[in-house]
Amino acid sequence: MSSDVATNPAKAELLLRDLRELVRHDAPDLLETFDGYAGEVRFGRALIADDLARLPNGAKILEVGAGSLMLSCVLASEGYEVTALEPVGRGFSHFARLQSIVAGYAARKGVLPELMPSSGEELDAVDRFDYAFSVNVMEHVNDVALVLERVHASLRRGGMYRFMCPNYAFPYEPHFNLPTLLSRTLTEKVMWRWIVRSKNVLDPMGTWRSLNWITVRSVRRICRQRLTTEPVFDQLIFQTFLSRALSDEAFQARRGPLLRGMITGLQRTGLLGLSRLIPVALLPVMDCRITRQ
Repeated sequence: MSSDVATNPAKAELLLRDLRELVRHDAPDLLETFDGYAGEVRFGRALIADDLARLPNGAKILEVGAGSLMLSCVLASEGYEVTALEPVGRGFSHFARLQSIVAGYAARKGVLPELMPSSGEELDAVDRFDYAFSVNVMEHVNDVALVLERVHASLRRGGMYRFMCPNYAFPYEPHFNLPTLLSRTLTEKVMWRWIVRSKNVLDPMGTWRSLNWITVRSVRRICRQRLTTEPVFDQLIFQTFLSRALSDEAFQARRGPLLRGMITGLQRTGLLGLSRLIPVALLPVMDCRITRQ
């Protein structure tokens, strides 16, 4: 078991502090972007903390869609053998400069993960990883079924892929803070003005086109039919989402006043507790675990 779990948050903060100072000095125009992704690193590390605590020292980990590379570097600094799978795709071209700064820093510190600049569909590894994860990535892949197949095959027996992403069975698009209207096509036709003018994302058109409208139901079907395994969905992720929406100021700013006001109203009326009764297939977010048997 990893013996350094208690000190890992401090290690992460030290790395993020150093990186922030480097970005402030070398690329001050990226500072706001960095702060946003640093918040995601903290959230992601906390989300998978229990999984990491069960892994042996030096476990081989795959981050699917490593983005800025910061979380992969944090895990490498903790002693895990990390592979960062990350192409710069549609909607995420702004990663390139930040990735370069992070990679340069990590190389100097000896915590650079193995970089795999390809998509999940192109992943070509078998029986290699003890654990794989992704946070807010699976809604952007071109072929959900193929990515799940490739990641599943890359795991060793008993290895697990854990991912968290939106569930588009719930009528809300979180990147743009928009209600969805029955289908992607109809939503695009009705909401196009708000989509292209969105200030929530750096590349509105690229981000919108990258979305695949993944659902719990579609993931369950793929796993049963193509992986011959049963995915496990954790209902508690909605409580985590709600807690973050009420306490994380940066997260609140991205999600906008409408969602924040709705959640606050539910909390004040005591109805928020009833969210535990909502089936996972209807929640706005999914937390999925797929284990290779």
